[in-house]
Amino acid sequence: MFTGRQGSSSLPFVRATGDSQETEESVRSNPTGRQLRFGAELRKLRERAGLTATGAGQLLGIKQTQVSNMEAGRVGVSAERVRALAGHYGCSDQALVDALSAMTTERSRGWWEEYREILPAALLDLAEVEHHAGRLRTAVTMHIPGLFQTTDHARELLRHVVPELSPPEIEHRVSFRVKRQTVLFTDAPTALVAVIHEAALRMRFGGLTVATSQLRHLLDMSERDHITLRVLPFATGSFPGSGQSVFYAGGPVPPLDTVRLDQSHGPVFLDAEAQLRMYRALLDRMESVSLAPEDSRDFIHKLIHDL
Repeated sequence: MFTGRQGSSSLPFVRATGDSQETEESVRSNPTGRQLRFGAELRKLRERAGLTATGAGQLLGIKQTQVSNMEAGRVGVSAERVRALAGHYGCSDQALVDALSAMTTERSRGWWEEYREILPAALLDLAEVEHHAGRLRTAVTMHIPGLFQTTDHARELLRHVVPELSPPEIEHRVSFRVKRQTVLFTDAPTALVAVIHEAALRMRFGGLTVATSQLRHLLDMSERDHITLRVLPFATGSFPGSGQSVFYAGGPVPPLDTVRLDQSHGPVFLDAEAQLRMYRALLDRMESVSLAPEDSRDFIHKLIHDL
């Protein structure tokens, strides 16, 4: 599991040489969420092989501290070293090895980095996960998913968060949320399946005008080929995961999928195989008891008419 940290600057994911030569300059003090995840996957491979960090270092001819720094996302790792590690660890999942190797070539800074000193790191981690995801799934009960929120709706929500945000902080978060939505508008947009409870749809944040505009925006988004929107009506009664909001990002291979949960102390990112399996099943069940896409659009049309 990796969790968001309070934002701070970090070095590029992989240095030009791409390897993990450990120097004071090359060791990252604040790895990004993706760097942490990459290191965590290396640790999983080692642990499945039954090796300690010291034992792995002996196999590779490097110090135990270098192995630890790689697994903590504090140093860059070359694709060649990833493949060497996989070979020593006896990993036969070639698709996973290829996906991890591909991660070592990522050197460009994402747009979210411009917010590094402005917003909490956990928000940047979310944008990074969304950017790299091949597909997205979400289920929410009390709010409209951020990727669907209009500017006015988002601003009104952020005005009432606890602890209170200053006006500049609100505007930074609104602009950040809008930029996150670009994953749905590229030439190759990310597929998104969303389950939204009726309670979230009936919230009138910002008054009637803002609420109506938000619902119409949902309808517009639901017409896009890569978006599936399903409503979970009050009439469903009890349902799996009630009261819980789940965000699921599909990676290049299933072991690199990511779950994000919103909790009282902040967001938590999960990546253990059992956790991924559990939340995939939960989303499957929530989708199975929600309305079909066309029926969901009809439901939202009726809500707008009744406002």
